[in-house]
Amino acid sequence: MVQKLQHNVTIKGTKDGLVLLLDDKCSFDLLVEELNDKLTAGSSQMLNGPVISVKVKAGNRYLTAEQEEKLLEVLKQKENLFLDHIESEVITKAEAEEMRKDAQVVTVSKVVRSGQVLDIQGDLLLIGDVNPGATVMATGNIYILGSLKGIAHCGTKGNEEAIIAASVMKPSQLRIAHHINRAPDSYPELGNEMEFAYISNEEKQIRIDRISAVHRLRPKLNSLL
Repeated sequence: MVQKLQHNVTIKGTKDGLVLLLDDKCSFDLLVEELNDKLTAGSSQMLNGPVISVKVKAGNRYLTAEQEEKLLEVLKQKENLFLDHIESEVITKAEAEEMRKDAQVVTVSKVVRSGQVLDIQGDLLLIGDVNPGATVMATGNIYILGSLKGIAHCGTKGNEEAIIAASVMKPSQLRIAHHINRAPDSYPELGNEMEFAYISNEEKQIRIDRISAVHRLRPKLNSLL
């Protein structure tokens, strides 16, 4: 009897554990069958020794929750194998839509008054002032063509590379990701140049600089500036 060649599942050992490379062109049932055969037949010390972390790389294959659970069931045959995570190059439509929204620039023309909160997914381009007692928030960057005298919070999902730019920078509070910078007792008169706030790479604190320095301090900024 000729033995069937199976190359849909490749098991590689690394210093961090095992990596399972799954072919993304064959059927999922064939993957499960081959993985089951290889784990059942495996007698090496690696497959039978102490607890080992396993990473699964699915390539251009989207795995449903049910399929992920099926892989986990097969791995449980070996009590020493622990599923760390599953990587896939494919994202869901919902994930793609979230990425699109996070990358968009939302333009708003208004004055944000005391007590109001403007919360945007993506970058916020505000044409108007942020009055004392008002709050503007964005998952991305915030650009204010006007006076910032209230609270501004950018990178609300944790993006520390986000910035806050304003024509007149006199905020009551600045927030970038989880970093907070409260207002000083008074602001010096620095002229009419637009300024921006960012997190310094060295100190991990919020700093304010002239807008002319934004390309040096944030060279990868994908924005209107």
